[in-house]
Amino acid sequence: MDNFLELTNLITPASLLALFPLLGFFVTALFGKQLKHASGWIASGMILVSFLISVYLFLNLPAESVLNFNLMDWMKWGTVNLSFGILIDHLSIVMLLVVTGIGFLIHLYSIGYMHHDEGFSRFFSYLNLFIFFMLVLVMGNSYLVMFIGWEGVGLCSYLLIGFWFKNDSYNDAAKKAFIMNRIGDLGFLVAMFFMLFYFGGLDFTTVNAAAQTLPINNMLIVAVTLLLFVGAMGKSAQIPLYTWLPDAMAGPTPVSALIHAATMVTAGIYMICRSNILFAMAPHTMDVVMWVGVATSLFAAVIGVKQNDIKKVLAYSTVSQLGLMFAALGMGAFESGMFHVVTHAFFKALLFLGAGSVIHAMGGEQDVRQMGGLRKYIKITAITFLIGTIAISGIPPLAGFFSKDEILAAAYNSHKEVWVLLSISSMITAFYMFRVFFLTFSSSFRGTEEQKHHLHESPWTMTVPLTILAVLAAFAGLLGLPAVISQTHLFGAYLKPVFEGSKAFLGEAHEADHGTELMLMGIAFLAAVISLGVAWNFYISSKVVPEPDSETKGFAKWVANKFYIDEFYTTVIVKPIMVMSDIFFVLIDKLIVDLIVMAAAWIVGFTGKTIRLVQTGNTGLYIFLMVIGMMVLMFIQLVYHA
Repeated sequence: MDNFLELTNLITPASLLALFPLLGFFVTALFGKQLKHASGWIASGMILVSFLISVYLFLNLPAESVLNFNLMDWMKWGTVNLSFGILIDHLSIVMLLVVTGIGFLIHLYSIGYMHHDEGFSRFFSYLNLFIFFMLVLVMGNSYLVMFIGWEGVGLCSYLLIGFWFKNDSYNDAAKKAFIMNRIGDLGFLVAMFFMLFYFGGLDFTTVNAAAQTLPINNMLIVAVTLLLFVGAMGKSAQIPLYTWLPDAMAGPTPVSALIHAATMVTAGIYMICRSNILFAMAPHTMDVVMWVGVATSLFAAVIGVKQNDIKKVLAYSTVSQLGLMFAALGMGAFESGMFHVVTHAFFKALLFLGAGSVIHAMGGEQDVRQMGGLRKYIKITAITFLIGTIAISGIPPLAGFFSKDEILAAAYNSHKEVWVLLSISSMITAFYMFRVFFLTFSSSFRGTEEQKHHLHESPWTMTVPLTILAVLAAFAGLLGLPAVISQTHLFGAYLKPVFEGSKAFLGEAHEADHGTELMLMGIAFLAAVISLGVAWNFYISSKVVPEPDSETKGFAKWVANKFYIDEFYTTVIVKPIMVMSDIFFVLIDKLIVDLIVMAAAWIVGFTGKTIRLVQTGNTGLYIFLMVIGMMVLMFIQLVYHA
């Protein structure tokens, strides 16, 4: 009874949580011109309130309890009832804390970063709307509600990536993100049709209960999970639907941090974790998820080595890290994948916002070849960026080491070949991240005198979020210490009730002994240090500066040009579709549609011209025609009765 009362008391704050960002959107969108720069503080305040509510839910949700309630019935026919409801459990609370917490810091940072932009209020209205839809996605108690948030963040990403819409290339990047996400969303949509038809509903409880009546690797389960994974591939940028994410750098840097760190790209991870029972019942799908994640992680890491745009390096780093998370999910290490989602959110948001601070100081310059020596001028940015670099590189005791090491340990225990490939990917990540740091902050300044004169540290609204994120990136790993250090894995224990249902199908994961754990940690640490040493030798000792694009040759040119995947898609997919659309336009539109329309117009015109001849204005003719008409009617009547 007490537990029931506790849950009932949480319904009101849970219902209001997503409404504050929505209210902020309406206020800043409708009254932004009057509010001017106050709109940034109002929008940030709305996210802060949502964060405080998330903290309240975290502190007050009873252990192993689930708050699941319907706000309204949406559609109902026969035995099917599609409702709009909210689900709050430990998994959704973790995501709520990450989305609203980091979302607030990005809002605060944006006040300084976007201060002089003419679209200041419009920008914050989009940010608030983005957070609203992400909260809907996370809090929904059914795939239908999740899909509303899923589509909403897709719309907002289009608006934010193309925020500076006067630039055609930015508009192209926004359209590319929108269209590629629609490809993945089609898979999600078809999966929902299957679930609705075969399982009788779309809420998670109904779907899980119906699915568990089927055998393992049943074709229906495999089909549904593969289709859901297609949706996740689009939203979380996995091969082959990853190319939109690097182009998303066209938006303002806070947008990159919001999309790449805490919100949109983690949606696919969250969806699979929420569907953990379905995926656990489809080992064939799990294998696909694992190998796509491994391939994406390694492929994107290689591309990151030759990128010279500071934001593009971080973008490919995000794709690579997402691949690492998907590999964890494919191995059934759901807690480990989510742990890396959280730590990655901290250090990747830190790195993107740090890159934004660098770009702000450089007057818009993003090429690391034109930087160098910036630690003298923007010390807070340099220190926090270094912390983020160490964290993502997997060097202890920062957060990235513990979450990444946990995934590598899971791979070592179940798939040795995956462990080798992910270890190589991690080494490459450490190399190109220190490459970026050294080229940006070390040696001497390589930019112009005008840029040097412009150099200055960012305002407090930007440096405070950087500092907070740096602290989180440094210490968040303490939430998931390995067994050799601590017997209590706080993060894993908190999420254990969420994934308990899938353990019945996956079985308990094999735990390595302490000696093996220490060996794996030592190998991971040594690999990161070697990568650091190689980067130091190239860019500090030898003072190598990457060559101009025109001088890049051989395999390096392929890597620098992202293996020409975009060009391949353009040649194989885009251009044939354009040709087919031209053919369709000529054959269908011009020869059939236009012909039918013109024929109808001609018939109407001809008929009108012919019939109008009857209208002579002669009264005698009209009387004559009336008499003829009456005689015809009388004749028909007589014939009919005869």
